[in-house]
Amino acid sequence: MKKLLSVGLLFCVAGFAAEKGFEPLFNGKNLEGWDGDPKLWSVRDGMIVGSTEGVKLKSNSFLITKQPYKNFILRAEVKLRNHNSGIQFRSEALPDWVVRGYQADMAENNYWGSIYDERGRGMLAEGWKGKAETVVKAKDWNEYEILCDGDHIQLKLNGMVTADIHDSAKLEGIIALQIHAGPPMEAYFRNVRIKILK
Repeated sequence: MKKLLSVGLLFCVAGFAAEKGFEPLFNGKNLEGWDGDPKLWSVRDGMIVGSTEGVKLKSNSFLITKQPYKNFILRAEVKLRNHNSGIQFRSEALPDWVVRGYQADMAENNYWGSIYDERGRGMLAEGWKGKAETVVKAKDWNEYEILCDGDHIQLKLNGMVTADIHDSAKLEGIIALQIHAGPPMEAYFRNVRIKILK
């Protein structure tokens, strides 16, 4: 029994060490620290929900952090009911909850694990074929990790490196969550946390 407790404690310590230095970006209760269209974004059962049910979007819309970030590791659990979504990083907030910049992309049967430049240069690194497509859990929770350190940008999906580039177009900016124009859709985000790098 004592041995089992020791093993359990070891796993707990290892888990804590893996998350050491991370701070929550989402408190699990409300959207404090974020800005977005209240018709589109809500908190449900400890997760951020972006939904376009009953709303017609003219363009993609975003839930945006009120603070910019430079060098960091961002981790989040994400789930897509349908259509297209993503996590913006080192991006620029424009009027009416529109965003321009880097995106960790995700869509139905495509784009997961890719780096896309929203309202910019388009696809910067394709991470779907032979990579994300082999590890993504459709309509279930997936762990996204975004590393930004100087000009180095790396994406991991469920532990697999899917995109790794060097690009210095933007070295600091906001983080944002996307819901996409088109058919009614929903995207879900939870356990959003960040570790600031020097």
